[in-house]
Amino acid sequence: MKNQFIKNVVKVALVAPLFSLSFMMTSCEEEVMELNAPDRVTELGAFESAARIQLAMNGVYDAAQSGFYLGGAVRGYPFGAANVEQGDTRGEDMLNMEAFYQITYENLYNASTANNQYMWETLYALINKANVTIEGVQGAATAGVITKQVADEYVAECLFLRALAHHELITHFARPYNHTADASHLGVPVRITAVNTPARVDEAKTQGRNSVKQVYDQILMDLNTAETTLPATRATFQITKVTKGAAIALKTRVLLHKRDYTGVITEATKIVSGDVPPFTSPIGGYRLTAEPTGPFGAGNKNNTESIFSMLNSATDNSSTNGALPQMYGSAPNRALVAISPVIWNQSFWPVADKRRTLLTDVSTNNFRYTTKYNGDKVTWGDNTPIIRYAEVLLNMSEAIARTAGATPKAIALLNAVRGRSTTEVFTAGTPQELIQAIVNERRIEFLAEGLRWKDIHRLAVEGLYVYKGIPAKVTKGNTLPSDYVAASGTVRAGAFAVAALPYDDFRFVWPLPASETSANPVLAKQQNPNY
Repeated sequence: MKNQFIKNVVKVALVAPLFSLSFMMTSCEEEVMELNAPDRVTELGAFESAARIQLAMNGVYDAAQSGFYLGGAVRGYPFGAANVEQGDTRGEDMLNMEAFYQITYENLYNASTANNQYMWETLYALINKANVTIEGVQGAATAGVITKQVADEYVAECLFLRALAHHELITHFARPYNHTADASHLGVPVRITAVNTPARVDEAKTQGRNSVKQVYDQILMDLNTAETTLPATRATFQITKVTKGAAIALKTRVLLHKRDYTGVITEATKIVSGDVPPFTSPIGGYRLTAEPTGPFGAGNKNNTESIFSMLNSATDNSSTNGALPQMYGSAPNRALVAISPVIWNQSFWPVADKRRTLLTDVSTNNFRYTTKYNGDKVTWGDNTPIIRYAEVLLNMSEAIARTAGATPKAIALLNAVRGRSTTEVFTAGTPQELIQAIVNERRIEFLAEGLRWKDIHRLAVEGLYVYKGIPAKVTKGNTLPSDYVAASGTVRAGAFAVAALPYDDFRFVWPLPASETSANPVLAKQQNPNY
C-alpha cells in the first residue's frame, strides 16, 4: 500500500505530463506522516516552511523507491523490485517464471514494451523531482526559510539520487563506456535543471542524447559534490537515507564501469582500512556481517554492511505487483523469479557454500528461490538493497588486480567476502584468474540483487570474463527439477531455450521508449539502431 493514500499527503502538480513530472511528495518516514498541511499546494508553497521542505525531500526518496505504471498503478520502478528483477533477468542466473518479465528475459523488448518504457519514465521522473527540489531548497535558503547548511545537505541527497538514476539509465539504454576509445558514443540525455514551466518543457522536447563520457562526467561531479556535504552517520535511517559513505561507495561502482581502476582504489581506500581482514570503514563504520545472511531477513533494516537501501515498510511499499518479497518470495508469495540452474550448477560455487542453504529454498514446484527478501513476507516491507560493503570490497579487489596484479591485498579482499561462506577460497593465480574469480564471486554474492546486468554490460566488450553479449538462458518450460545439480559444472542442453545474443546485436541495449521519441524529434533521430 502506497502512502499517498494516507491523509495529509502533499502533492504539487507540475505542468509536464510528458516527463511524468507530477511532484508527489509522499513521506518515506512514519514520523513525518502527520504534517498539518493542505492536501495540495503550489510548487512555491512546497518550500515555504522547513516541514514542507522535509516532506519534499521525502518525496524524492519516494520517487526513487517506486513509480507509476499503466493507469497510475504503483510498481517497483525505478529502484524497487522491477529494477532488481530486470537487472537479474537481463542476465542468465535468475529464471523468469511468469509473464511479467518475459519480454526482458527473452530479449523481446521494443520501443513500446512496458518494462523498458517505465524504467526510462520513472528514472527521469526521479531526476526531475530531484532537480525541482534542488532549486526549491536553494531558493528557501536564500529566503532564510532554512539554513544554507541544511539546504546543502538536501541538495547533496538529491545529487546522489540523480547520479544513481543517470547511471541506471546509461547501463540499459547505451553501450558501455569502452565501446569507443573516448566514450564519445551516444549515452542518454543529462538533465540537471527542473522541467517545471512550459518553456522548460519545450526546451526538454528538443534535448538530445549526451555522449557516454558526458553522462559519466556529470554522475561523478554530482557524487563528488554530494560527498563533501553528506553526513557520515545518521541518528535514524542510517541505511535508507544517503550518507557520505554511500556517495563514495557508488563512485567505486561508477568508476569500475568507466574502467578508471586507479580511481576505484582511491575512492575505496576512503572506506576500506587495512590490508588484511577484517576490513572496516573509518567513515560510517561499515564492515561485513559475520554471516552472509546478515544484510537480509531480520537484518534488512539494521546491519553494518548495507551502505544504502531503498526504504520499504508495511504502509509504504510497491504493492503485490512490485514488492521484493512478493516478486522473489516462494509460496505463499508470487514467486515470479527463481534461481536458474545456470548459476546453481556452476563448479565455482562450492556445494557446501552457506549461501546455498541459508539464502535459498525449494518451493512446492521444486524450483529454487532466494530467501533474501523473506524478512517480511506478510506486509512486504523489506528494503531494496542498492549497494553493500561487499560490493565495495570486490570493486577494490578487481581494481587492484587490474592495475597491480594478484597482490595479497586483492586476494584478501575477495576472500573476505567469499570466506564467510565457504572454506574454498582463492589462494594464488594470475591476474586474469583472480579477476575471473572476482566476477564469479559477484554472481554468487549478489544473486537476486539485480547487479548481474551491470557486470555483463561493463565486461561485454572485453569478452574475457563473461560471454561477449547476453548469455543463453534456460526457460521454465524446459527446466526440470533434475536440472539442478549443485556445482556439477554443466546444465542439460535441452533446458536452454533463449539463445545468446552477441554483443553487436542491436538488442544488447534497450530502445528509447516511443513515449519519449514521439514528443522529441531530436531523440527520435537518435534512437538506438534497428528499433
